Amino acid sequence: MIHDRTIGKIIKTEGLVRKYRIRKLKYKYIKLPLAPGDLVEIDVKFVPKRLRNKRYYQFTAIDCATRWRYLAVYDNGEAIRFFEELKSIAPFRIRAIKTDNGSCFTNRYTGYQKSADPLNPRLHPLDLFLMKNNVLHYLIDPGKPAQNGKVERSHWTDQKMFYDRHRFKTISGLKRAIKQWNINYNNLEHCALDGLTPNEALARVQNVCA
Repeated sequence: MIHDRTIGKIIKTEGLVRKYRIRKLKYKYIKLPLAPGDLVEIDVKFVPKRLRNKRYYQFTAIDCATRWRYLAVYDNGEAIRFFEELKSIAPFRIRAIKTDNGSCFTNRYTGYQKSADPLNPRLHPLDLFLMKNNVLHYLIDPGKPAQNGKVERSHWTDQKMFYDRHRFKTISGLKRAIKQWNINYNNLEHCALDGLTPNEALARVQNVCA
């Protein structure tokens, strides 16, 4: 007795199988243009070298519309302090931020989803602060850093063009240098901006709205 699979292979080999054409559907995605401040990606990275045996953290915010960026260095995960500084210095109103699921940004997977009282969850202090300031907080999917690609890319640039080229002995020296580096970054040409710098892109949008 011949097995069904053997018969199927013989029919396929002899070309007796009817081929059906499958029409591939093409989807056209429409991306709405963002205005400055509509969405700001925020992330944190370790300062590569310890200073006097102490670990420091670089917080980074980058505007998705213009690539305008702000940096700050702290000795702990002070997300609220960083946002307050960002809000005071940003040349636009921040309407929404996007972060990963780090403990300095959210307790989504360690707090309110596991709360004993679902109607009264334990919200993260940053979420409470943002709610008071009418700022939306979006979270990327776990293990998908590419969803925060702009700030991740800027961290790569920081490593190659700043940290790999400089050495610091004091935190004050690092803060002065990183402030100047951020000024330089906002004046670098970006391919994603058609050769404009973040400052130029921001100025162009502001002139159009004026």
